[in-house]
Amino acid sequence: MIHPSAIVSAEAKIHEEAHVGPFCVIHGEVEIGKGTRLLNHVTVGNDFGSVSIGSHNLIYPGAYVGACPQDLKYNNEKTELIIGDSNTFRECVTINSGTVTGGGKTLIGDHNLLMAYVHIAHDCVLRNHIVIANSTNLAGHVEIQDHVKIGGDCNVIQFARMGAHSYVAGSANVRKDILPFSIAKGSDDAVSVIVNKIGLERLGWESDRVDQIYKAMRYLIKTKLPLTERLVVLKKDFQVNADVKFLVDFIETAERGVAL
Repeated sequence: MIHPSAIVSAEAKIHEEAHVGPFCVIHGEVEIGKGTRLLNHVTVGNDFGSVSIGSHNLIYPGAYVGACPQDLKYNNEKTELIIGDSNTFRECVTINSGTVTGGGKTLIGDHNLLMAYVHIAHDCVLRNHIVIANSTNLAGHVEIQDHVKIGGDCNVIQFARMGAHSYVAGSANVRKDILPFSIAKGSDDAVSVIVNKIGLERLGWESDRVDQIYKAMRYLIKTKLPLTERLVVLKKDFQVNADVKFLVDFIETAERGVAL
């Protein structure tokens, strides 16, 4: 259903079971899937790129989904925003499309909750089951892996990564990659301080699996040896553990350094 007061581009493709509420505006090439609802006063798309929104998403008033990137190098090139299924974007969330230099795409997966006033900049990649609390800002090219939780009023620097199952406390400033499975905090420079044990247990992970991660993470965080030496020990002592291997691989591929 499309409300009579909505303004919809002739290029838009909207599923017959989608809902476009009062005073919504849809620009350019936009595709909206089955069951997705734009409540009212939502803006989607821009006059240059394209936006694809999957099924059963819920978008609250004041959100702007698919605005042009806030990048001085952007020159109205055709870039994309691609959104999966079953996401909720609360009031005044802003999500920018990609840039040519960043690969041309901003990507958001499935089952994510972005609370009010969250900003997602160009070329970010958000995976699945992510929760970002109010007034948090992601700069360009940020990657957030599965099951990450971010507190309110956080700021994440460009090109940073947030590892799977991590938790970032409110009002943190993220300047380096956040380790998977960790809890990070710090208003000036967030660092991983402990294992996100409760988060893993809530997902139903077995105690033995959580304990192995806890032991590896505790050694990594508490030991004062050079990081390269700590990784050698982890590879030796946990060589058959897939979770620890994931952790080590994450650290070894960090380009901004890790928050330790």
